[in-house]
Amino acid sequence: MKKIVSSLISTALVAFGSNSVSAAWYEVTGTSTIVSSEKAARIYALEDAVYKAVDFSGADLGGLANLAPLLEDDKSQYQFIDSEVRQIVIKDQYKSGNQMVVKARIDIYPTAKACHNEQYKKTFGVAMFDIVDPQQAVMGQIYRLGEDFSSLVSKQLEHRSYSFVSVGTTRYEIDKRQPERIKMIAEDLGAQYLVTGKINDLTATITQGGLLSDDVINRQFAMDMSVYDGKTGHEIFQHNYRDIAQWPFAKTSKVDTKSARFWTSTYGEMMQKVSRNIMLDLEAEISCKMTLPEIVASYGNKVTIDLGRVHGVKAGDRLQLWHTGSFIDQNGLPRNRVTQSDITLTVSRVYENDAEATVDQPSLANSIQIGDVMNKLE
Repeated sequence: MKKIVSSLISTALVAFGSNSVSAAWYEVTGTSTIVSSEKAARIYALEDAVYKAVDFSGADLGGLANLAPLLEDDKSQYQFIDSEVRQIVIKDQYKSGNQMVVKARIDIYPTAKACHNEQYKKTFGVAMFDIVDPQQAVMGQIYRLGEDFSSLVSKQLEHRSYSFVSVGTTRYEIDKRQPERIKMIAEDLGAQYLVTGKINDLTATITQGGLLSDDVINRQFAMDMSVYDGKTGHEIFQHNYRDIAQWPFAKTSKVDTKSARFWTSTYGEMMQKVSRNIMLDLEAEISCKMTLPEIVASYGNKVTIDLGRVHGVKAGDRLQLWHTGSFIDQNGLPRNRVTQSDITLTVSRVYENDAEATVDQPSLANSIQIGDVMNKLE
């Protein structure tokens, strides 16, 4: 869901004809709270500016994860090769209170070959993020922070990503040692992937204030995130996140982590940035994986697939069918097998969460089975 960003982003120049995808300059303002250092705040503000420009332009969000390390050098101009973001020019940067402000001009050339344009959207379920040491949540009594952060990640995937659809959160525990259980949870949710995590650091450091000033509390937020394939139950991606922000609440107060007061605080804003980075990393790692619609019903020369309008399915889309099966290998382990067929299908009707397709070779329709999968043909 795009924000109204006219106050933040203005197209300075649109070039190269009337194509729907064209190069453009975007003038953007990014901000970040100064916590550990002005240098770190500058990097975060510049990342914020680039994100706003890419999000507004419709370019590939997945490429931002690769750009982030290149923005750590303190330069007035950046140029990139093999990226939709071609150039960044810093127009101005300054402090405003405890905020670092960066104004940048960003040259973006969105390509029609971005994965979110070529693939159907992938479904994600979000499991509750556990707090490893609840004792660290005593200050503020934020024992439900993991649950509320899971909901935030789910909303990021649903509303801000280009490649994913969130099917919501689940309270079931995800244990990598139990792949069959993970597959059952994913099937119940209707999710192709499951994301979960463990919050392992909420410790705080307190700097004593003077006679006329309050103590300053800076609090850590660190977590490990894992992504599981719902079809196999195996972990396919893992990443660690760590950040720090000022904790603006009294040490003895009880903080409601569902409230706007918390999420608009410096600490809440930092956590929102972490959730956005999770979304961007998933765009980089998962968006180009093939989305495989599955057959859930078959009748005559027509089938029903488990993806629909919200996933980007359109009437007229052509699909290649793959037969699925299983076997026991020489070590007695169950294995899945996927075999390409000569069958193609054309989407004829599209509903919100599923669609109907017609077999292009009616004489081969009898060989189609529930559970067979397809890939989208260009």
